[in-house]
Amino acid sequence: MNPREDVEPKTKNLKEIEDVISKAIKKVNGRKENDLCKYIPMTSGGYMHHFTLRKMKNRQPNELGSLIEKFIINSDRPSAVTPKQRAARGSRKRRDQITFTRNQLERMLNIARLAGDKEMVSVLAPKKSLATCKRELIISIRHGKVEPELWNAYVESCNNFAQQQQLGLSLSETISALSNSR
Repeated sequence: MNPREDVEPKTKNLKEIEDVISKAIKKVNGRKENDLCKYIPMTSGGYMHHFTLRKMKNRQPNELGSLIEKFIINSDRPSAVTPKQRAARGSRKRRDQITFTRNQLERMLNIARLAGDKEMVSVLAPKKSLATCKRELIISIRHGKVEPELWNAYVESCNNFAQQQQLGLSLSETISALSNSR
């Protein structure tokens, strides 16, 4: 078989599909191939993805041509297919939690301090890193000031750090045990 004979039908199919696509673009008043996707329904629901259109153009031009003719060219009025319902993303807002502005939080923190409610102060106060707590605690000791809030923040930071270390060690121990068992 001559290689030229094998190439000519593909070229002919590509030329035919290009003609069908250009007719369809004109019919839907589009500017590019991707504008056709909205008019071709898929069995899984919604309309054809532009990647699928590209793949079909190169791999299954006859099938793509028949879809375009059926839903766009031979249709009196091609109608856009409703899009497939997308999965929810992480941008959903939580409605069950109250959100406060920074000023509101600071005011509530001051009210808790004036009331002497240490638990509320620790909940509302911004969390400081262990290094920051150490630094501020050392500075307050040098100045001869006793700040129980600062000491509580330091203890809380130490506890959080210890928990993180413990979890990290547990995870690394588990990973090493799994790798040694193989």
